[in-house]
Amino acid sequence: MVVPPVTTGTLVVFALIAVALVLFVTEVVPSDFTAIGVLVALAVLEPYTGVPAADAIAGFASPATVTILAMYILSEGVQQTGIVERLGVYLARLTGGDETRLLAATIGTTGLSAGIVNNTPVVAVFIPMVTGLAERARISPSKLLLPLSYAAMLGGTLTLIGTATNLLASDFAREIPGRGPIGMFEFTPLGVLVFIVGAAYLLTVGRRLTPERVPPLAALTEEFAVDRHLVRFGVPEDSALVGRGVDAFHEELDAQGADADLLQVERDGEGFHAQSSDQTLAAGDVLTFRATARTADRLLDQYGLSQPRAGDVSDDDLVTDASTVAEAVVLPDSALVGETPASAELDVRYDTTVLAVQRGDDLLRDAVETVELRAGDTLLLHATPAGVDHLQARGDVSVTHVPEGELDLLEPDADEADVAPLSAKTPVAVGIVAVVVGLAALGVVPIVIAALGGVVAMVVTGCLAPADAYDAVSWNIVFLLAGVLPLGVAMQRTGGAAVVAGLLVESAHVLPIIAVLGLFYVLTGLFANVITPVASVVLMSPIAIDTATRVDADPFAFLLAVTFAASAAFMTPIGYQTNLMVYGPGGYRFTDYVRVGGPLQLLLAVVVTLAIPAFFGL
Repeated sequence: MVVPPVTTGTLVVFALIAVALVLFVTEVVPSDFTAIGVLVALAVLEPYTGVPAADAIAGFASPATVTILAMYILSEGVQQTGIVERLGVYLARLTGGDETRLLAATIGTTGLSAGIVNNTPVVAVFIPMVTGLAERARISPSKLLLPLSYAAMLGGTLTLIGTATNLLASDFAREIPGRGPIGMFEFTPLGVLVFIVGAAYLLTVGRRLTPERVPPLAALTEEFAVDRHLVRFGVPEDSALVGRGVDAFHEELDAQGADADLLQVERDGEGFHAQSSDQTLAAGDVLTFRATARTADRLLDQYGLSQPRAGDVSDDDLVTDASTVAEAVVLPDSALVGETPASAELDVRYDTTVLAVQRGDDLLRDAVETVELRAGDTLLLHATPAGVDHLQARGDVSVTHVPEGELDLLEPDADEADVAPLSAKTPVAVGIVAVVVGLAALGVVPIVIAALGGVVAMVVTGCLAPADAYDAVSWNIVFLLAGVLPLGVAMQRTGGAAVVAGLLVESAHVLPIIAVLGLFYVLTGLFANVITPVASVVLMSPIAIDTATRVDADPFAFLLAVTFAASAAFMTPIGYQTNLMVYGPGGYRFTDYVRVGGPLQLLLAVVVTLAIPAFFGL
């Protein structure tokens, strides 16, 4: 079969894809804005791309985009009932501190939850719970957090609403002659097989490959290695700080541009949180600072303070009735992304000081107030409990570890109703989601209509406030979806999909059809690890359908290979947002994802490639 000629329009679209790929990988521009830029470029270059303005923005009205938006809101409605936290209590009871049972329960609970509820909030809730369970069992949380993320991804293959990529694939299925969108449970048998194989791997081979990066019961100050940046000064009677207000001292430090923060004032055995205190400093006070060694020496001389005691500041010293330390991950759609702690005014608005930033393998402890925050950054915070709660309630961070608090959930004699209370609306919210799934599964109404109806029901019944419904949506994902969808249209109209399909069809001359199917799985999986699963589905789905048609295979089988491969971005922390969320709390390195996720991705490539013909034909 001859490869179609490459037209000018095809080259323009390929060039746009190449630029988009570079931007997706480097993240010079946020992925959602890259996608919108692609949308604009396609419309501006309509004579070459064949995508007029109306078609360029059609992604915002796509059933997949609207359904995903609605599912975020439905997930938030369920989340606010407290039912996920209650699952955590039962999980603690079930495991009893045994590592094997804890790992199995984590994988099972997370995976099954992710089949119905958006997996990002599930993982956000489970990270602190699993960390607490690991502490109680005296095992490294690193042994559990990566399997937690992988289980959420595997669980997304169980139902149509499990992931955004499934819903996108359902849109592409409409383009296959003779069939409509994918049914709610149409590929569930294959999803169950994938989940079982993945879970078995994580409990055996994966368990041995997963490293212990964070020592069991490690203090946060030790984990972030900030001991050299935390110092305590005494205030003698002749110190220049005697009689000075804490607020005035803060302002003076800021005016000097000092790389230092006053964290705590201790007086007569009682600790005061400096950011929220209106105390006047007095002789005999003990001050705790975050400061570099050079700045500490300068403050010591400048204000006539007494010599600090080296190495005596720990979590215990920083946790008082008025303050705490906490580990928190910056979420992908957080308002903090692109801001610095200073520009976000964390100290003023939330009584919060950032002590250190973990970014991949890098640990940033100097001039942290000027560090531009990114999604996935893990922050060590010193704050009031209310400040931490406020940041989490806004959806800016997911608090993954607090030295005190989460272990209360694990006490054997604790009452579930006290540590994880359920909302009075729990039956209503769960019932609404069940009705949405049931209506879509039975084909009574399309999934997009069922989901939107569920959103209305959530608000009308009081399960969710309108403001919370809007806040629940990850708008960056919505814009990413709407922006990349026109790329698939352009690939088809310019013949780009046919060109790539023609090249792949040539492989069918030397490879059996099932091997070509496996090739699509591998290629899509590799793309998903670097350019997000959503973009990989948009790029590969039209090519897969075209290729299958040309080699007389079932296009739906090839579309399923792309769909399942997009949910298998195990090899990089940037492949899927839950991978990014556990990166810092687990203390992982980039290579850990390759070591643990690589064999899993290869295993599933074989399993899915062989199972698709068995379940659906080829």
